[in-house]
Amino acid sequence: MSRISATFDRARAAEDRVLVAYLTAFDPDEETSEALFVDAVRAGAGVLEVGVPFSDPTADGPVIVRASGRALGAGASVAKVIALVARVRKAVDVPIVLFGYYNPFLQYGTERLAQDLATAGGDAVLVVDLPPEEAGDLAAACGRRGLDVISLLAPTSTPARIAAAATIASGFVYYVSQAGVTGGRIADPSEVGRQVTELRSKVHLPIVVGFGVRTPEDARALARAADGVVVGTALVERVERARSPQEARAAVSAAVSELRAALSG
Repeated sequence: MSRISATFDRARAAEDRVLVAYLTAFDPDEETSEALFVDAVRAGAGVLEVGVPFSDPTADGPVIVRASGRALGAGASVAKVIALVARVRKAVDVPIVLFGYYNPFLQYGTERLAQDLATAGGDAVLVVDLPPEEAGDLAAACGRRGLDVISLLAPTSTPARIAAAATIASGFVYYVSQAGVTGGRIADPSEVGRQVTELRSKVHLPIVVGFGVRTPEDARALARAADGVVVGTALVERVERARSPQEARAAVSAAVSELRAALSG
């Protein structure tokens, strides 16, 4: 059983929900970023999404776009982010998902990416802009190394796209709650919950909801239907606003603790 499957099985048995925490690797710098991932787990994150910075992050809003810029300025690359994953793995036992865009991964090489990530102790790959119909090579490379491939679905996903995603997906499904980029607000959590419930009849994997989950209240509302929630922009904002690495770490830890408490409640 994969580390991701075990995490969601334990949560389900405890009638709990999983908090997935996204942070951009190397933001604001390599050392602080590594500490932030470890801090997030200690504060209650059940899964880490390690964002690989990219110069053209088309699915991301301004907060994460700026984080990518800071991270690239700090020297981030795919190889260095995977090395960071290896160091974080030594400190935490939760699943680690490498989150990014296909261009850097393709340039790195899908076989090399899968091999290096598995060696580093990663658990899955999530590629924001790779449609399931085109993901066969990456899925095969990951499958040979025991890595999950996380598929994204949205309110606009057609039945054909849902079926294609279900064919290659493993671990969990990331449900994008709204059209547009990260950093917005969910207007109607009850409608998102209805959509998630409908999706369950078509996708037999845990479903987590992201894009727009910013507050403990958001997390609590969505947890009624979803198996977990993804919080990214709200954490990256705290890194951006911090005046020192110590302040960033304290702010992220506090935010994760509040979100975890909301899900437990």
